[in-house]
Amino acid sequence: MSRELVNEICAAQPGAEWSDPWGGGHDCWKVAGKIFALTGTVGTHVTVKTESAEMASFLIETGVADRAPYMHASWVALPLDAAPDELAHRIRHSYRLVRTALSRKAQAALPPL
Repeated sequence: MSRELVNEICAAQPGAEWSDPWGGGHDCWKVAGKIFALTGTVGTHVTVKTESAEMASFLIETGVADRAPYMHASWVALPLDAAPDELAHRIRHSYRLVRTALSRKAQAALPPL
């Protein structure tokens, strides 16, 4: 899967916004100002949130993902050449986790799911 396809999946999420907050070519995808997916300047992985540090450890131990540098233990880095459905599933799941953690007011301001 390419970085462009990752960006397409991210852009398709309701209320998703792109930014490059650190400069230099990052693809940082946010919903209501909160990151749900991030591709670094090198662009070999997409970093996404999982429901827990335990799930992240499981994905890392089984070889599905790597530890996400600079992020909390519940985040993982998936290689861009991972199975397309796994990558799409993890990006959408990360989006939903971040979106549901928003305040009711922030969620109400977003387009419907």
